[in-house]
Amino acid sequence: MKIGLFAFVDTIESLTELAGTAQSQGLDSLWIPQVFGQDTLTAIAVAGQTVPDITFATAVVPTYPRHPMSLAQQALTVNDAIGGRLVLGIGPSHKPVVEGSWNISFDKPIRHLREYLEILMPLVHDKKVRYEGETLTTKADLSTNAPAPKVMMAALGPQLLKVTGRLADGTILWMTGPTTIAEHSAPVMKEAAEAAGRPEPEVVAGFPVCVTDGTAEATGEARDRAAKSFAMYGTLPSYRAMLDREGYEGPADLAIIGGVEEVRDRISTLAEGGVTTFAASEFGSRDQRELTRELIISLV
Repeated sequence: MKIGLFAFVDTIESLTELAGTAQSQGLDSLWIPQVFGQDTLTAIAVAGQTVPDITFATAVVPTYPRHPMSLAQQALTVNDAIGGRLVLGIGPSHKPVVEGSWNISFDKPIRHLREYLEILMPLVHDKKVRYEGETLTTKADLSTNAPAPKVMMAALGPQLLKVTGRLADGTILWMTGPTTIAEHSAPVMKEAAEAAGRPEPEVVAGFPVCVTDGTAEATGEARDRAAKSFAMYGTLPSYRAMLDREGYEGPADLAIIGGVEEVRDRISTLAEGGVTTFAASEFGSRDQRELTRELIISLV
């Protein structure tokens, strides 16, 4: 199991600094969300000029406001600029954002994502596509020899996991517990990939992580912090469904919190459930973050 960071950063300078530190510490990858700040792909193109080795990944770029041809061109350009180290993570975002912020219909998201991948994958690999779907159409030839990035989908429910297994290189999970990964996410996607004659998909799992001194008081304080910091994810239907499937009341139950050995054991067991890359989202006090990073490095 590879070890990386799930990193919420809001400036190119902070991304470059984090990437340089993570690379020097031997970490494999940075998984960088795109929310309402900087454009993640643009930031990666800049940071990747300074930091030469670590894998940069978007986690994830929303599909609805970007035509797949435009995203393919941008991703290929960025991957060329950073020497083939990009992983393009994409996903549908959430209905409140798609309809509330962009005024775009969120109708039939599985159809949208299937058609999106059926255009995007040929474009990044073959640089050409002829496709006419119900909602997306592209007839294009791209004049570039840039290397194809891996394409990962933020897939949670069974229908999208099947689409991902058939068409993409794997999934990026967030707010998804270990039992759900082992019994739902990984096997559903793997079965679909096998049926389509594709390689076994990768499973990237992002978890909030906080190493404490192991006392009940410190663990309780960290749980309270997690409950407040990650509360939003418990209100979004797709993440709420994953938390419910795991039997969790909220994100604090999913967060990996505790002393060094407890946290190490919880992370290590994820590989048995099919996780190929663990991406730690560090939180807590400054001292706790330092302890967390020390543990993460020890797992490399």
